[in-house]
Amino acid sequence: MELLLIILIGLLYAAGVYLILRRSMVKLLLGIMLLGSGANILIFLLAGITKGKPPVIDEDAKLFQDVFADPIPQALILTAIVISFALTAFAIVLLKRVYALVDSDDLDDLNTPEEEDI
Repeated sequence: MELLLIILIGLLYAAGVYLILRRSMVKLLLGIMLLGSGANILIFLLAGITKGKPPVIDEDAKLFQDVFADPIPQALILTAIVISFALTAFAIVLLKRVYALVDSDDLDDLNTPEEEDI
């Protein structure tokens, strides 16, 4: 299972970097989304895949007796998913506005007239 996730992380990072290096604003956004997904899976993998119960113990017990899953990486990934969703929604609205003003998807068309003369 870990090997499959490592390969998936590598593919997500490679595709994300490839898309970030393209000239299209939409491909740039998709590349950032792929890198974020790769980072989430990396956090999940580094925490260790443990099949166990939720970390809730009885009031009588002083120590964990069974194997329990660590909730911290899961909370970090959930927070990262929410933040990446907000970032993606903001970027989509920003891209739509830029496309309406510039009428192009190319990043090179965003130069101001002062920069074109140089």
